[in-house]
Amino acid sequence: MTRRLTSSLLLSTALLLAACSQTPAPQAAPPAAPGTSLVATADECSTFQQHPVVVSRIDFQTERDWIDIVKTFEPLGGSAEEKFVLLDVGQADFERLRVTGLTRGWTIRIDPAETAKHSGSLKQNLGSLSISGYPCYRTVEETYTSAQSIVSQYPNLATWTSIGDSWLKTKGRGGYSMNVLKLTNRSITGTKPRLLITASIHAREYTPAELATRFAEYLVSNYGKDADVTWMLDSQEVWLVLQSNPDGRKKAEAGASWRKNVNDTQRCSNGLFGADLNRNFNYAWGTGGSSTDPCNETYRGVSAGSEPETQNLQNLMKAAFADNRGPARGDAAPASTPGVYVDIHSYSQLVLWPWGDTTTPTANASALQSLGRKLAYFNGYKPEQAVGLYPTSGTTDDFAYGELGVASYTFELGTAFFEPCSTFTGTTLPKNQAALLYALRVARAPYQLGNGPDSVSVTAPASVATGASFTLSASADMTRFNTSNGAEPSRTIAGAEYFIDTPPWAGGTARAMTATDGSFSSNREAVQATVSTSGLSAGKHTIYVRARNNSGTYGPVSALFVTVGSGTTPTPTTYTGSVSSGTNSYQPGSAGFSYAGGTLKGDLTGPSGTDFDLYLQKLSGSTWSNVGASEGSTSTESITYSAASGTYRWRVYGYSGSGSYTLTETK
Repeated sequence: MTRRLTSSLLLSTALLLAACSQTPAPQAAPPAAPGTSLVATADECSTFQQHPVVVSRIDFQTERDWIDIVKTFEPLGGSAEEKFVLLDVGQADFERLRVTGLTRGWTIRIDPAETAKHSGSLKQNLGSLSISGYPCYRTVEETYTSAQSIVSQYPNLATWTSIGDSWLKTKGRGGYSMNVLKLTNRSITGTKPRLLITASIHAREYTPAELATRFAEYLVSNYGKDADVTWMLDSQEVWLVLQSNPDGRKKAEAGASWRKNVNDTQRCSNGLFGADLNRNFNYAWGTGGSSTDPCNETYRGVSAGSEPETQNLQNLMKAAFADNRGPARGDAAPASTPGVYVDIHSYSQLVLWPWGDTTTPTANASALQSLGRKLAYFNGYKPEQAVGLYPTSGTTDDFAYGELGVASYTFELGTAFFEPCSTFTGTTLPKNQAALLYALRVARAPYQLGNGPDSVSVTAPASVATGASFTLSASADMTRFNTSNGAEPSRTIAGAEYFIDTPPWAGGTARAMTATDGSFSSNREAVQATVSTSGLSAGKHTIYVRARNNSGTYGPVSALFVTVGSGTTPTPTTYTGSVSSGTNSYQPGSAGFSYAGGTLKGDLTGPSGTDFDLYLQKLSGSTWSNVGASEGSTSTESITYSAASGTYRWRVYGYSGSGSYTLTETK
């Protein structure tokens, strides 16, 4: 996790009292809350003498407090709901927090038991080759073996190459080669937009490396099966550094609360040698929010980019992305700049974007914010500019954006460094895999596509006879932003279109889709088109769908496969009945029908001037539940649903008016 700045919270250095100096508080200082006296007690002084790094407990009041703290410090425990947080801090940060607590109403104290436990974890035997108690997280060796297995199984999709050596390996003391796993369809050549992911640059953060590894496994195993994964790997690249701090990670695998690399050139009595790699990057290095003390958790290194791990990652970023931003702080990257960079950390449940060393927004702030809120829609995290209590400098995302202009984000995963496997696999993994898939989906032009409408619920028959036509349906949606920290400008859907086999960026022919309610006028629209297979060869074809909003901005495409020539034209079934206002009619009867699975489509037509609604219901136990609904204010309604096996029925409801209707069912 990173350490961040909100300039309005910076206090005069005159107020940062030496905690063990016994200097009285200034007369002008406000009264301290219990536990936040500016004068250190004898017990606190004694604790700092024994433990240069202590575990302090902050009891706070609001969710805003929690966010500001965890954007600045790595929490060891606590939560927003519990209204306390445990932090491992040195004396200088303890003093700053104590003074800041006066203005925020926090209670801050050293937790002796947690301090002793934390100190003991650093002295453990660090030779473990497995992560005891956490079977869902792979060790460095197991991660590397998994990457090599991906290459062996999918040689046309994956490569695994060295980007340089870790600190220990450069000294001939063991260590690791740092590697990048690159995923793309290698038979399709040319320059492709890239998503670059780095994980676990802070060693004790177990979840990022595992998420990145499982994301890679998901992509290769679904290539050729999932149309979206297929087009993304055909036309784009994914670069993953699964273990960004392998030497430090090896220490953490034995349970040590280890953050930095293992550069022991400068030894420390507290055992916390090494450089914080996420304070060592060249951009704005040493401008605040990092320490010059080699024994501090945020030690920035002897110089910018001094650590081999940092050098390896910086060189990789420059290889992945062209430089699309000018040298001045206020320069903007062009809106068409391709590529997305994501640095994955834990924990705090945040999506962050530059800057981290100033509250001044970047020149691309609006676009970064829109895409950040889109990414946070999927994982449910708080989206914010990367600014907290104190500044950060020399960080990964500020380097990627500041040096190269690439859209750059930090994900803070989950609820703990050593997150329980049940939480990781049940919640953290699926939500963040969805967020990473979206980052890949928009990698061609993230500053533009992230603010466009998403095309979701795209449906069509899996197979259709040669020469037949079929209905393509989707929903164009401008609402999928996380608005927990501010709302996006209101936009409506202005149009939608589809492409067959050749996507828009490759010069494909756009074919218009229509709004099912007759007009494009809201921020979420059901759209459809009748697609003819005439002229299409037998075999599998890819259908791409995209939509645009009323500012003319397109969102990313969504795709599906349709196989032509391997099926027969579906035979529609027609039902008739009648309803009056406030009554229901069921087809083919209240008991419904059994269905083995596939696309179900229903088209309802009622008398002119009536308002009949159509629902598709599924039986679960003894209860019927709506799984599809079409509730327009017209006499015609349509539902297309990808159905699993089960028992279904159609429900026609007379909202207003009365008379006979016709329902056409296509399976």
